[in-house]
Amino acid sequence: MQHLVWDLDPVFFSIGPLTVHWYGVLFATAILSGLQVMKWIFQQEQQDLAKLDNLLVYIVIGVIVGARLGHCFFYEPGYYFANPLKIFAIWEGGLASHGGGLGAIIAAGIYSKKHQLAFSWLLDRLAICTALFGFFVRSANFVNSEILGTVSNVPWAIIFARIDNVPRHPSQLYEAIAYLTIFFALLIFYKQKKAQTPSGSILGIFLILVFSARFLIEMIKEKQAAYTADIALTAGQMLSIPFFLAGVALVIWSYNNHKDSK
Repeated sequence: MQHLVWDLDPVFFSIGPLTVHWYGVLFATAILSGLQVMKWIFQQEQQDLAKLDNLLVYIVIGVIVGARLGHCFFYEPGYYFANPLKIFAIWEGGLASHGGGLGAIIAAGIYSKKHQLAFSWLLDRLAICTALFGFFVRSANFVNSEILGTVSNVPWAIIFARIDNVPRHPSQLYEAIAYLTIFFALLIFYKQKKAQTPSGSILGIFLILVFSARFLIEMIKEKQAAYTADIALTAGQMLSIPFFLAGVALVIWSYNNHKDSK
């Protein structure tokens, strides 16, 4: 059976000492796309667009710092405790979506307090953008031939030639497609109610859908943490469970609270 061989150069272009990687291009596209969605949401609800510039800075810093620390301490704690300066070597790769999510939440909390915006209102709307952000980041992982799927002979399996010569599940694409689908589902849900959306409901639905997809896709991904080698669940699955439960609790709370307010 013939399989697609993936061997794209991770470097988008180089000019003298300047080297631009595909990962950086897609990461920047993710940020700019999310910003445009938030701009549209702010316009829908007559919010001050001037607040968006500061929000972008807060969230980007929160996501990058959280994702980096999440990777270091969730997936390779032994290595980074032994080599703490390597935590700052972000150019060597290693970002964890769970940590990025926590970083974004903390950053949003600081921002909402400073700008006197309801924390749950902000998180609900950021959840829509985050799903789109995830689509681009997982696409970047595919371009980089990282976060590999398990060996498989399904017709759509891909050989990542920079890694080895065996066909694998394109797990990055599975996740990217799942996040893009979740983005459109959340956007449609929001458009139906806009400002009348029960507080916390969008974030809750986001957590349920994203971490359900993540839990299932982890089944056909190579384990990324050495300490899960002898455990049935991967690190990604174990970290997904509390986020999923938090989503269920948020949806129940948001609709009960919405009924009481009526």
